[in-house]
Amino acid sequence: MIVVDSNVVAYLYLPGDHTDAAEALLERDGDWAAPLLWRSEFRNILAGCLRRKTLSFQQACGLQREAEDLLAGSEFEVDSQAVMELVRDSDCSAYDCEFIALATKLDTRLVTMDKKLLKAFPTRAVSLQST
Repeated sequence: MIVVDSNVVAYLYLPGDHTDAAEALLERDGDWAAPLLWRSEFRNILAGCLRRKTLSFQQACGLQREAEDLLAGSEFEVDSQAVMELVRDSDCSAYDCEFIALATKLDTRLVTMDKKLLKAFPTRAVSLQST
């Protein structure tokens, strides 16, 4: 099992520069996990697509359902104190620290392209490009 951030999920469903890497990761290790927060972050990414008119409403809703199906049973709450300790010890947002807290709880790695997370947590975060 690996923890993936919301952008990795987005790369999987929204064609772009990192889509091939996200698809390859899913093929190698399809046991993805995320904190519950991922849903809101992914919705926000889809909202941007709606506003830019790169997706229709129906397409956005369909992608949200597909992504939720992918992560069904692998979404977790995280401990607030653990998140705040990570915030205290880094320059990362509480949102981002939720993903690190979950990876720590599950004793696994976080796959991300977030440079700040990769720098702050090099033993827990790994780049999508290096997986």
